[in-house]
Amino acid sequence: MRTRARTLAGATALAMLAAACQQQDPAAIDDPEPTEDETGADDMSPPPDTIEQTTLVLMTHDSFDVDEEVLAAFTDESGIGVDLAPAGDAGATVNQAILTRDAPLGDVLFGVDNTFLSRALEADLFVAYESPELEQVDEQFVLDDEHRVTPVTRGDVCLNYDRAWFEENDVPLPDDLADLTDEAYAGRLAVMNPATSSPGLAFLLATVERFGEDGYLDFWEALVDNDVLVTDGWSEAYYDEFSATGEGDRPLVVSYASSPPAEVYYADPPPDEAPTGVIEASCFRQVEFAGILQGTEHEAEARLLIDFLIGPEFQEQLPLTMFVFPVRTDASLPEVFETHAVLPDDPLELAPETIGEGRDAWIEAWTSTVLR
Repeated sequence: MRTRARTLAGATALAMLAAACQQQDPAAIDDPEPTEDETGADDMSPPPDTIEQTTLVLMTHDSFDVDEEVLAAFTDESGIGVDLAPAGDAGATVNQAILTRDAPLGDVLFGVDNTFLSRALEADLFVAYESPELEQVDEQFVLDDEHRVTPVTRGDVCLNYDRAWFEENDVPLPDDLADLTDEAYAGRLAVMNPATSSPGLAFLLATVERFGEDGYLDFWEALVDNDVLVTDGWSEAYYDEFSATGEGDRPLVVSYASSPPAEVYYADPPPDEAPTGVIEASCFRQVEFAGILQGTEHEAEARLLIDFLIGPEFQEQLPLTMFVFPVRTDASLPEVFETHAVLPDDPLELAPETIGEGRDAWIEAWTSTVLR
């Protein structure tokens, strides 16, 4: 979805009228008193300092979504238009921003997550800004002490399971990632390639954290022996291979902790219980950030956009637009999230610096082991 900034045609017309008046014959000053329309005494013209509108370009990943009324309200209140510039998935967006750092494609970037944060910070992509709205954000999500990036969303990548399949086949749910190598789950799991999929990368990181650098490849070798299915992207795995959402035969899939409320929200009629569940022991925490890009000519306006992204209106529309959780502590959740979403108490996590040091080597080793 793209949202174009409104054009203040009225303001432009007024500016043209003012310029035309300045070029009038001085004799015209002695003309009879102008009518009310000519004075504009009661019109709705904006004050002079708002006639020139700034339009910011917000670089995002392709999954960015926003309630159009919420974004329009920001433009109405601030006088700042926002053009969206999707640039691929999260990794591609960061790479694009790095490649164009000297001639930035936007003013603000949204969507760099903790799995790519270190790469963005090492490239010195962002201007530091500490938003006053951070007072309402949970401190655990503020991962950059220099405030080069601001946390905006949070979520968890987790194994989802098909409730009906497990009940009909009387198979116990796995309690731990290590259980997935058991014969009971042979040919039951679909995952994504971490080189091409953000949730696939998050799941790989979950296994690195769970088994350590010395053990995660042994786990993946055992998964290969247990007939794990690998797809390039999340959509193929979730909609084509997962038994709960398509015609696939895999009752276990890598997805999100917020997938069950999505299944309820889009169902007609909505069921009392989501058809899918979440295995909390598999969850890996993701946090998405926004930052002001170096080289912007509109830093003051960009700061206001950062404030908006962690303001209450934007934060409260996140669950039903992008199906992620707000980072703001006072943000309300919709009922379908309150009832059906899972927030793991102790998700698997790795520090961005640790991810930055190991990510490329882990992906390369995974590729050699799993796609051999």
